[in-house]
Amino acid sequence: MDLLRIALLFAVTAVAEIVGCYLPWLVLRQGKSALLLLPAAVSLGLFAWLLTLHPAAAGRTYAAYGGMYIAVALLWLRFVDGLALTRWDVAGATIALAGMAVIALQPAAR
Repeated sequence: MDLLRIALLFAVTAVAEIVGCYLPWLVLRQGKSALLLLPAAVSLGLFAWLLTLHPAAAGRTYAAYGGMYIAVALLWLRFVDGLALTRWDVAGATIALAGMAVIALQPAAR
């Protein structure tokens, strides 16, 4: 898989995980309808399934995914929570994405 395809799959996976966790947060912290737990469960199921689409070993996939999760969570902070990102947020996401690329694109073991 090339970096763009891996990154896109990780980004969609991160959105599924964040939505699956955000909806219960709305129920528990903001008193929203418990019906939100149904799409949350579906979203978390989608998240787990999406992780299986990566060809790498599970541990390596999870490690690389962490970098994209950080970046997507910060985009969520900006566009859903409405908070401005700091230069520290951007620097941290850049470092995390570089780590994701190093892990995801390493040469195959021979």
